[in-house]
Amino acid sequence: MSQTHPQLGSVEGIQAVLRERNYIADLPMATALRLVMALHKPLLVEGPAGVGKTQVAKTLADVLDTRLIRLQCYEGLDTAQALYEWNYPKQMLHIRLTENVGESVAQREAEIFSEGYLLRRPLLEAISQDAPPVLLIDEIDRADEEFEAFLLELLAEFQVTIPELGTLTARHRPYVILTSNRSRELSDALRRRCLYLWQNYPAFDKEVEIIRVKLPGINQRLAEKVATVMAHLRELPLSKAPGVAESLDWAQALVSLHKESLDLPILEQTWGVILKDRDDLALVEAQKHRIAELVA
Repeated sequence: MSQTHPQLGSVEGIQAVLRERNYIADLPMATALRLVMALHKPLLVEGPAGVGKTQVAKTLADVLDTRLIRLQCYEGLDTAQALYEWNYPKQMLHIRLTENVGESVAQREAEIFSEGYLLRRPLLEAISQDAPPVLLIDEIDRADEEFEAFLLELLAEFQVTIPELGTLTARHRPYVILTSNRSRELSDALRRRCLYLWQNYPAFDKEVEIIRVKLPGINQRLAEKVATVMAHLRELPLSKAPGVAESLDWAQALVSLHKESLDLPILEQTWGVILKDRDDLALVEAQKHRIAELVA
């Protein structure tokens, strides 16, 4: 689908095309995506893990019928993994094969430091496309502050200077989505360059709708019971509260087990689908009768 598609010109139209792709977006989300396309400003999406932040970028790429380029952030990430590096084995092979060709040192250096020997990592790949891609910078809060500072420069100019090649400028500015689970506070400088969206756990009705859309075969009653349990669990002091991803996993597990309702035995049998920590499991086990009453 082209980004000039008439439905993408309004917030309601964006909601509609997202729903066609089984993504339930509220007005703030649809508005934020409309502004990403109109202003070409990065969008920073913050919220708990498992609420669909990464899926925002995947669905936007699908809507725009363009490439999704993902940079997964982690501690110690540097420009070599994120931007580019030289293909040293290929360079060394070329040097050995041309040792007796008679070329000058300058000629050989020019050959091995050409684009054919360049390994493009996600950031350089994103500014080298023939059509605007969606660039997903996932879990930026896991990267070091030094990398965040480097990213500021790239987001400001969408160009990269490679000493051996010169400055490469984006052919088309990518649509940029950054996600954060707030494991650390991001800088004010990064926030100022971005549109901002807080994506929380969905309200009860929205979560039921998400479950029904993603799992068309599930009955309304079971979807409501799943959402009821999830809402209760998120109020507990768990080390890892279950997100929408866990809701969908659990609902799918229940359907695969041919369950149409919830009771205490099936709760006990399937806690491992949604709880991934021993202390969390113990805490929920202590409340299992209360939870069973909620879904009776």
